[in-house]
Amino acid sequence: MKKKKINLRDIKTGEHSGEHTHDDGHNHSSPEEASKFKAYIPAIFSFVLLIAGIAFDYFDTFPFFKDWIRIVWYVVAYIPVGLPVIKEGWASIKRGDFFTEFFLMSIATLGAFAIGEYPEGVAVMLFYAVGELFQAAAVRSSKDSIKALLDVRPNEALVHRDGDFFLVNPETVKIGEKIQVRVGEKIPLDGKLLSEKASVNTAAITGESKPDTIAKGDKVFAGSINLDGVIEIETTKEFKDSSIARILDLVQNATTRKSKTELFIRKFARIYTPIVVFLAIGLTFLPYFFIDDYVFRDWLYRALIFLVISCPCALVISIPLGYFGGLGAASRNGILFKGASFLDAMTKVNTVVMDKTGTVTKGIFKIKEINSIIFGEKEFMKYLMAMEEQSTHPIAKAILEYKADGMDYATTGVSEVAGKGLKGTVNGKTVFVGNKALMTTNNIGVPSETDTIVGSIVMVAIDGKFAGYVTIADELKEDAHQAIEQIRDSGISKIIMLSGDKDSITQQVSNEMNIDWAKGGMLPEDKLNEVEQLKKRSDIKVAFIGDGINDAPVLAASDVGIAMGGLGSDVAIETADVIIQTDQPSKIARAIQIGRSTRRIVWQNIGLAFGVKAIVLILGAGGLATMWEAVFADVGVALLAIVNAVRLQRMKW
Repeated sequence: MKKKKINLRDIKTGEHSGEHTHDDGHNHSSPEEASKFKAYIPAIFSFVLLIAGIAFDYFDTFPFFKDWIRIVWYVVAYIPVGLPVIKEGWASIKRGDFFTEFFLMSIATLGAFAIGEYPEGVAVMLFYAVGELFQAAAVRSSKDSIKALLDVRPNEALVHRDGDFFLVNPETVKIGEKIQVRVGEKIPLDGKLLSEKASVNTAAITGESKPDTIAKGDKVFAGSINLDGVIEIETTKEFKDSSIARILDLVQNATTRKSKTELFIRKFARIYTPIVVFLAIGLTFLPYFFIDDYVFRDWLYRALIFLVISCPCALVISIPLGYFGGLGAASRNGILFKGASFLDAMTKVNTVVMDKTGTVTKGIFKIKEINSIIFGEKEFMKYLMAMEEQSTHPIAKAILEYKADGMDYATTGVSEVAGKGLKGTVNGKTVFVGNKALMTTNNIGVPSETDTIVGSIVMVAIDGKFAGYVTIADELKEDAHQAIEQIRDSGISKIIMLSGDKDSITQQVSNEMNIDWAKGGMLPEDKLNEVEQLKKRSDIKVAFIGDGINDAPVLAASDVGIAMGGLGSDVAIETADVIIQTDQPSKIARAIQIGRSTRRIVWQNIGLAFGVKAIVLILGAGGLATMWEAVFADVGVALLAIVNAVRLQRMKW
């Protein structure tokens, strides 16, 4: 894309210049709508001729409608809907695939013409064609939620280069460049906010319609929409690695990963269809050897009915559509399944194992309590903050968020004491900051009350005297308690927490959340061993939920690996089978419910198709069913199954 210079005055007022306005007032969807309507024209033409022909047949006031005129009339009615099917059947035969639904429909309807049942021959092909049109419409509808993601893929970025702003293709923007986003525009790349604050709509990424308010330095994601004022962002990822690009890739690839049920039905149809063809041949000729008043035309008609009923399209179309609907419903809820097979796998999970930090907690440390002994709180914190400014530890970052007025204290000679803390000089005083082991090593007495503190504790000694301590805690996510309740309500029998954090902290969180069993202080290999031990039991299916690089081995080993997609590491997201885009643990129960709803609808469709077909096949073989019943058993059942599958798109969990 050619670089285009932008008027800064327009940017500040949030206005678009005419040369790059996207909405030009035209109806861009009209050609697509016209194309959809055009697809129905052959069926409408055939339907009108069929109804007219039936009327001519049953009213004696049309004497001309006889002999060759009647035949030509029905042939003309048949061609618009029948010819495309015959061509498909012939193309399949040339590829070596004889027994397709196109072949069955062609033989059945041409056979009906051969025995003089012209209206029924046209009707079968017409209703089959209409069924195919409705199936195509249902497939389009089920894809809408996934295709909608394409609409949020930004196609331009306003980047700061050479002292000015230029419109460029987002794919050309490098990490670390500054971009500007105006009101109502999509954020083109992942980054961190440079402006003081922003209000963004993240519905395309997370499935949450509620606007999200973010502060300076917070992450922003490509595909989000800026709702309030012009904002500036420093890019942290290239376009191909952005959150929206990753989602598109995952969802598009998900449709190619078939479930075991889908694969079975496809294999079954390939065996089932030829068997039915040979049964139809047998139904035509074998009665000759056993029945005295054998009439070839009657038994051929029964065989043709048998063929129409046997068409497996209700199964072959509605089952993949059911899974597609499940994948679409999940993506609308901010849950990404990497394939239909994982929708199935989720329904079998009965044990949930979860990490703590970043999964049920925010992964953000906050000061919980300050206890100073020698100085007042603010002066005590100035000594502590002066030391922690030299550290990159997450706990140091939490301490530095404390607001202390006045001059910063000068710090010199700060050194790290491995595994214990820091030593240095602040404001001319010797200061130790760290754990109890650091205090003990330097002969500094520690109050016994600190032994009962569960959270992370940072102790401070100044000039050889214990000066106080600060406790640091990781906050639970807002929906953490709700998540555990919903997971239990969804039928999960056991919930386990495995964490690399201190065992005392892990146990405290576990007790607070009513988790069945927990263990802390675990290395990645320890978590892996625990999950592998669980999997040795045949009655246990394990879902593991994590977010960090260290969780990747366990995510891969579990029956279903679930990663937190917002805060989660790229490695965890790549390894997992299911991704929770919103980082909300409560979405885990929803993922289970969507999987179960999808499977329930798929099996309802299988039962409906086989049940109705079996009944009408028996009636047809006995001469008790006509082509009209056969049409219902095939096309009617297919349409019912499709309507049932489309229900997934409107379900609420």
